[in-house]
Amino acid sequence: MLKQMFYDHYRTINLAFHEALTNRDPQKVKSLALKLHALVHPVCVSGGSEKTMADYVVEYMLAGHQNDMVPRQPWETDIHYAGTDRVPLVWQLWHTARIEDLVSNILLANRDQIFNDNWQKKIGSPITDTGNALEAGEAIQFGKAIRPEALCDYISEVGKNTRKIIAELKDEELFEMVPEEWVMRIYEAGGVTPDLRSVWLLVFWGRLTRAGMLETPMTNHYMMHIPPCLDNLPIIPA
Repeated sequence: MLKQMFYDHYRTINLAFHEALTNRDPQKVKSLALKLHALVHPVCVSGGSEKTMADYVVEYMLAGHQNDMVPRQPWETDIHYAGTDRVPLVWQLWHTARIEDLVSNILLANRDQIFNDNWQKKIGSPITDTGNALEAGEAIQFGKAIRPEALCDYISEVGKNTRKIIAELKDEELFEMVPEEWVMRIYEAGGVTPDLRSVWLLVFWGRLTRAGMLETPMTNHYMMHIPPCLDNLPIIPA
């Protein structure tokens, strides 16, 4: 019941967000993007008062379940672009946060990503990219290397930073595409690898306006990766 209420609430706001995109209403686009963003991140990111589905996933991970296996996403869309169709729970949180960090900073704001050598050491990650191309065994080894508390700190910093970026976007910027050289900076920063299952992301993001990026990956991308955790593990109390 709790999961369905969350999904229904998200869907209602998402429909309004799409209407604002169609009508090219920049103020509504930003306002609704922030509401959607709050729903798919831990409550500490937005400063809200009610626990989100992301909070349940994070708490379950911190309780010793970072390596519980889940489907990568709830359908087979683009699964041929993935290294494996099953991943550790912690992979889902890494993958979504890394993509948000790269896109929000490099593409939305034209500045450096938050992730750096210090963050990599703190988190314990053997990779710097989004993890798209990791094969089954590699994903399992990746999950075992991650320090979940540090990853949670990274998720929080990335999310809070994104909210500032969205709020500061100029109306005229929202429906513009970004220069190709900005997109290539993601590759140069180690955000994707040369593997086709990873580098295709640059083509995808390069075709989006900033408003499109607010949808994927800032908000709706999380709805590809939160439900597999909620629907396949005993995360939500009965």
